[in-house]
Amino acid sequence: MLISQESAKILSIVIPTYKSEANLPVLIERLTDVLSCLIYRYEIIFVNDNSPDNTMMVLRKACSTNSNIKVISLSRNFGQQIATSAGLKYASGDAIIIMDDDLQDPPEFISDLVRKWEEGYEIVYAIRKTRQEKFLKRTAYKLFYRMLSKLSHIHIPRDSGDFGLMDKKIVAIINEMPERDRFVRGLRAWVGFKQIGLEYNRDARYKGEPAYNLMKIMKLSIDGLLTFSNVPIKISSAIGLIVSVIAFLGFILTLFQKILTHYFPQVPFAVWPGFSTIVLSILFLGGVQLLSIGILGEYIGRIYNEVKQRPLFLVNEMIGFNESAARNK
Repeated sequence: MLISQESAKILSIVIPTYKSEANLPVLIERLTDVLSCLIYRYEIIFVNDNSPDNTMMVLRKACSTNSNIKVISLSRNFGQQIATSAGLKYASGDAIIIMDDDLQDPPEFISDLVRKWEEGYEIVYAIRKTRQEKFLKRTAYKLFYRMLSKLSHIHIPRDSGDFGLMDKKIVAIINEMPERDRFVRGLRAWVGFKQIGLEYNRDARYKGEPAYNLMKIMKLSIDGLLTFSNVPIKISSAIGLIVSVIAFLGFILTLFQKILTHYFPQVPFAVWPGFSTIVLSILFLGGVQLLSIGILGEYIGRIYNEVKQRPLFLVNEMIGFNESAARNK
C-alpha cells in the first residue's frame, strides 16, 4: 500500500473505449483491485467513442454496481485522441491517468505512476520496453516514434504512448489548448514541467481485434508529425531546390554539348536524348510537385479545420456525473 498524507486527493482514470465489451469486465475488476489499495479516492471515466457493440450496456451495468465509475458517451466516433480529450475535460482528479481499454496497459502499473507523482513529478509517462504484438505493427510503431523524435521541434519521448499520469494543473493547460487535430502525448511533452518516464512491458490485447490497424497508425503518425513539426515543408522545399539545381546543371551540360558538337563535330561527345528519358524526367518532376503540393495541402487542411471552430466533440449521454459539474464544463 502506498503511503500518502493527503488521502482526500482524487485519482481520475480516463479510458477511451471502442469495440472492447469483452475486455471491460476484467479491466474494471483489475482496476478496482489496484485503486482500492491506494490511499486516494478515485473515479474511472470511460469514454464510449460510439462503439457499435455492447460496450455501453456493459458500462451501464458497471455504473449501477460501482459509484466510482462514470461514462461519457459521444454522439459519433470521433477517434481515440478526441475521446481521450473528452475524458480529460470532465476529469476532476488531482492526478489524471490515461490508459487503453484492452488491458495492454497493465492496471497494476498505476501504483508506480502514482509513486512518482508523490515524489513531485507532474508528468509520469510510461515507456514501452517490450510489446506483445505482430512484427509488422511493432516495426511500424518503432519507425513512427523514431521518425517523430528526429523531426519534431520538441522532444517527444520514444516508445511512450498515451499511458501515463498528469497532474491536474497539466490537464488544465491541455484542456485550454484549442487545436482540433489532437495528439495528446505530443501536447503532454510540449507543456514541459517536471517529467519522468517509467519502463513497462506492454501486454498483448486481452480479447478481440485491435481497433488500430496499419492505416490508423499511419494517420496517427501523420497527425503527430504535422502537428509538431514543419520539417516536411522544409524537405519538400529542399527537394525542389535539388531538382532545380540538377535541371540547371543539365541545361549547362546540354549547352556545352551543343557547342562542342558544332565546333568539333569529330568529337563523339553528344548524348542523344531518348523518349524514355524525357518521359521519366516529366514524371519525376511531376511527382515532386504533387508531393510538395500534397504536404502543403495537409498543413492548409489543418488550418481550415481550426478556422471552422466546430466543437471538439459532442456528448450524447453522461452517467455518474454531477449535473451542475457537467453543465459547468
